[in-house]
Amino acid sequence: MPPSLTIGTRGSKLALWQAQWVRSLLRQAHPQLTVDLQIIKTRGDKILDVPLAKVGGKGLFVKEIEQALLSGQIDLAVHSMKDMPAEIPEGLQITAVPRRESPHDVLISGTGLRLDELPEGAGVGTSSLRRSAQLLARRPDLRIVPLRGNLDTRLRKLDEGRMDAIVLAAAGVRRLGLAERITEVLDETVMLPAVGQGALCIETRAADPSVSLVAPLDDAATHVVVDGERAFLNRLQGGCQVPVAAHGKLDGERFTLLGLVATLDGGRVIKDQLAGPARDSRRIGLQLAERLLARGADAILESLMNNDH
Repeated sequence: MPPSLTIGTRGSKLALWQAQWVRSLLRQAHPQLTVDLQIIKTRGDKILDVPLAKVGGKGLFVKEIEQALLSGQIDLAVHSMKDMPAEIPEGLQITAVPRRESPHDVLISGTGLRLDELPEGAGVGTSSLRRSAQLLARRPDLRIVPLRGNLDTRLRKLDEGRMDAIVLAAAGVRRLGLAERITEVLDETVMLPAVGQGALCIETRAADPSVSLVAPLDDAATHVVVDGERAFLNRLQGGCQVPVAAHGKLDGERFTLLGLVATLDGGRVIKDQLAGPARDSRRIGLQLAERLLARGADAILESLMNNDH
């Protein structure tokens, strides 16, 4: 009998696309492998009428899936890397990080206007504190409209005229074949991405037979970059509740990381970058975080932790 694996995934159209894509990669690597999908509803999927920052807690979109993995109900989990908390539960590991899609954010406008062309006081939909802080840093006049739900739901609310534009991750829009809806790709001078955005995380139990089957799906370059970004996030103890952003790049054996911490209103943005050998990406992430903390990010983060946004 050929071996079989069960992938745990959220049930959104994008999450299913990602799990099915990983299943196709597994089948390419192991033609005799049987791969099934199991949909698991997470806390983040159940609470849709409250901004993520107010829901609180880490791992809103992964915890229940990780519990199924630990219990042996599934053999591996496919997550969006940006949903992964900095710390992994004991007994689990990130076994593979496939090649990354675009890490950038995109603006989708109802009228085809770019960010700097939107009228004064225009409403822009997002529930991400990271996005709203950077939007307000560039355009303090904008009105941020809370926006939750899957990609289809967000696009529908835009099309219904509830807001002038929305900001989404480029990766999700492209993966679902909706690239023609993109008005503008927001480069990192305008909108620094979330840690791990555009990358997938394949999580398994440590020292499990599935590790050897999943490991060939790892893209070493992507993994190095994401490790650096996540080390930065881990030092800052960031999650959905704080405006923290980072984007790493690899140029040969040189790793460059740009990181940011901002106040909610975008009135203060602390940004810096650091570069060094790719093999030291985690150390560079930690050092960059320390530099931002020394420049005042510690006070911003402390005030955010003490406030209920």
